[in-house]
Amino acid sequence: MDRILENSKNLIIIAVVFSLLASVAAFLWGGIKTLTVIWNIIKTFGKDPLSAIALIEIMDIFLIATALLIFAVGMYELFIRDIELPGWLTIKNLHDLKAKLGSVIILVMAVTFLKHLVEWRDPQGTYYFGIAVAVVSASLIAFSHFGGKD
Repeated sequence: MDRILENSKNLIIIAVVFSLLASVAAFLWGGIKTLTVIWNIIKTFGKDPLSAIALIEIMDIFLIATALLIFAVGMYELFIRDIELPGWLTIKNLHDLKAKLGSVIILVMAVTFLKHLVEWRDPQGTYYFGIAVAVVSASLIAFSHFGGKD
């Protein structure tokens, strides 16, 4: 039974592989969308106001791709073995992984809010959306700061 439980850690490879595949797909999607936006900017001589929103959406795509990559690398490092990574990406425990993902989530929310702000259709809705982003961001920052302290 011990051997089965010890080897069950290898099940994490499923999460790692599919997270990596999703990350690659998101990076490719972001690259294709970037080329499309650049082509549109060239075609319209930069006069299309929606180009700014499209550029913000591209940031969002790349941030999500990065979160997937961090998740895959973190899970591999936590359960399988340590790999050589930059110091800021080294993950020693589950709290480190959650804190790094929380940071990326905050960035994604900020970019989403910026996109919402640029589109600006409903001032009251934008206000409430901003408050919601601030509350969730503050919660994630507090969790990151206080959550893993022993």
